[in-house]
Amino acid sequence: MARILVVDDSLVDLRLASRLLEKNPDWEVCTARNGKEGLIQVENEIPDLIVTDLKMPEMNGLELVEVIRNEYPLVPIVLMTAAGSESIAVTALEKGASSYVPKNELASELVNTVARILSTSNKRRKQRRLLNYLTSTSYVLENDLDLISALVAEIRETVQQRWIFDENESLRLASAVDEALTNAYFHGNLEVSSDLREDDPNAYHDLANSRRKILPYSSRLIHVNLELSREEVKITIRDEGPGFNPEGLPDPTAPGYLERASGRGVLLMRAFTDEVQYNKTGNVVTLKKRSSKIQDGNYILDENSEITEAG
Repeated sequence: MARILVVDDSLVDLRLASRLLEKNPDWEVCTARNGKEGLIQVENEIPDLIVTDLKMPEMNGLELVEVIRNEYPLVPIVLMTAAGSESIAVTALEKGASSYVPKNELASELVNTVARILSTSNKRRKQRRLLNYLTSTSYVLENDLDLISALVAEIRETVQQRWIFDENESLRLASAVDEALTNAYFHGNLEVSSDLREDDPNAYHDLANSRRKILPYSSRLIHVNLELSREEVKITIRDEGPGFNPEGLPDPTAPGYLERASGRGVLLMRAFTDEVQYNKTGNVVTLKKRSSKIQDGNYILDENSEITEAG
């Protein structure tokens, strides 16, 4: 059953729109008298579609559209427009509203408009709506670079669809995760030294490929745990290698270090996340990236990162 939220400060229009929609037995209709009240309902239970007036006290329809597009981008919004709200309606459509229905045509147009929008996005909407409730997931990978690439792409898509970060920040996080997983693969489980990479890149990859097939390296796995909230993404990666001393990590920003093949992963992890933590034995790394969204929908890029040692 599709859940539809109708928001309007006019009791007459609110009742009219609700009664029209309630005629469909597959739709559950709830109501709110302004944008703030509507937003509270959305936070309590995400609807499948929102129908909203534009001119309201507390929080008007345009402001509601902006918040919903920012926090719940998968929820379509249909505007109810009246004379005098044309310019606001155009802005709301530009901000991400899906469609509009003039108030003097609610009886003839509202149900069809809502049905059309719900039907065109039904399966995808359900799948992506379910994604809003994902708080954590775990993976256990074999030593396979193809699997690592697939997981990096999956994490990038997940955080972007959840709208925790914009496209650019999702890509930056994915790059940091890729570096951490690659380190777990080469240096952790397969114990291939960065020094070999600097001396002979071909020998570096040849040794990794050969160790993937022999014990004890071939039996080692990479454990990945992803935790999601509106405020932060936390990714913990554990390899089954012997580890290393995190305190011995060189400073990748030191003069001349950027020219070296080694150290690139640490530099990117620090640059693209807010916090990088290693456990004492060095075989567990935790990346944390906080959402930097602000109310107007823009993003503040905070690149203050640090490496600290987890207790």
